[in-house]
Amino acid sequence: MEITLANDFTAFSFWVATAVMFMGAAFFFMERSTVNKEWQTSLTVACLVCLVAFWHYLYMREDYMLTGTSPTELRYVDWLITVPLQIVEFYLIVAACVSVSLSLFWKLLVGSLVMLIGGYMGESGLMGVTPMVGFVVGMIGWVYVIWLIWAGDAAAAKDAAGNENLSMAFDGIKYIVTVGWIIYPIGYFMTYIMGSDVGMLNSVYNLADLVNKFLFGLVIWHAAMRDSGVAKG
Repeated sequence: MEITLANDFTAFSFWVATAVMFMGAAFFFMERSTVNKEWQTSLTVACLVCLVAFWHYLYMREDYMLTGTSPTELRYVDWLITVPLQIVEFYLIVAACVSVSLSLFWKLLVGSLVMLIGGYMGESGLMGVTPMVGFVVGMIGWVYVIWLIWAGDAAAAKDAAGNENLSMAFDGIKYIVTVGWIIYPIGYFMTYIMGSDVGMLNSVYNLADLVNKFLFGLVIWHAAMRDSGVAKG
């Protein structure tokens, strides 16, 4: 049966994610001029994250519609670009309000790369890595990032800043990384360990991308507006 938006929820979720990423990129770009200078770079990065995701979703959606298979390579290329950009964004938010060591950026980046590389090797079977081994390695990277932002260097830097709007952005991102990023391994585990189909996997991944890219940017935008005196509450 031909895959269409009307008969396949996963195809519909690809369409929604593509549209939202485009709108997010346009929105964050236009909003740059309304916030203080120290927040403009963060909003530029939020725009780039959504723009890169939009570009990849155009191809991922087409690949899924034509083949009915999971566009694994395209998705991981997207993540290998957008996740480091989000780490840059996270670092810039803290650095805008307090002097912070560059080592924090590298620690966050290494943790996120371990998470992504472990996941890709498990999904693709690269170098004979089994799905379970890839899952465990990826989770180690995720747990390390979680530790950094809850109790490690990132949390200490936020506390030292003493900035209410920074704290709001930091806490919002902290919960997105904790709750939002866990959506990915749930989809991975259900598909590669429990045996669910690739349609479910991609629906979960698409949902997770919406939370972790667009919502991530919205949290930063709201904090930037408050700090710039444009928005209250």
